[in-house]
Amino acid sequence: MNSRAKLALALGASLLAGAATYAIVRSSAPADRAASAMQAEPGSVGSPSGGAPVARLADKLPVFTLADAQNRPRTLQDWPDKALIVNFWATWCAPCRREIPLLKRLQSEHGAEGFQVIGIAVDFRDQVLAYVKEMQIDYPILIGEQDGLDAAAAFGVDAIGFPFTIFADRQGRIVVAHLGELTAAQADVILGAIQRLDTGADTLEQARTAIETGLAAL
Repeated sequence: MNSRAKLALALGASLLAGAATYAIVRSSAPADRAASAMQAEPGSVGSPSGGAPVARLADKLPVFTLADAQNRPRTLQDWPDKALIVNFWATWCAPCRREIPLLKRLQSEHGAEGFQVIGIAVDFRDQVLAYVKEMQIDYPILIGEQDGLDAAAAFGVDAIGFPFTIFADRQGRIVVAHLGELTAAQADVILGAIQRLDTGADTLEQARTAIETGLAAL
């Protein structure tokens, strides 16, 4: 199957999953707990609401190479000592497009605190470049077709539904994955917990618990 056909299948998976699909997935959840989360009520923490895109989230940021908007090969390890907000998106995805102004604001407001937004566009390069210019996206964008799908798989995401965002701390540990469109309130909860984690105020498990509790309260 060529890359265009696979991207078409990814689009179909995204539409079937639903624009509002959302979940928080713990990378270290044991199998029985993960299975329980997958059966939770729609909209609850860990509930994919119509699909289970995450088989088992990776513990650490995976190593892969994608070309950026300037056609330079980049890896996630090119941003050391940064807490990464890795957003998978596509130009044809309406929730992805709605999310971009928030991601730009997160980079502007939290970049000095050690956060770095990185967009991974699983799409055709010419369309991505045109949209980046139109929206004046000022955070790094990596672009891939089949290799973009492979990058998602490297995180443990095996059935694509866009958008989804991976949050990692400064040590490169994946803290949570958010499936679906991110809101400002959700971002505040997640980034606040990661800040406490990065300062040593909380452990990784405490940060994840704080995120679950905070999101459930929204």
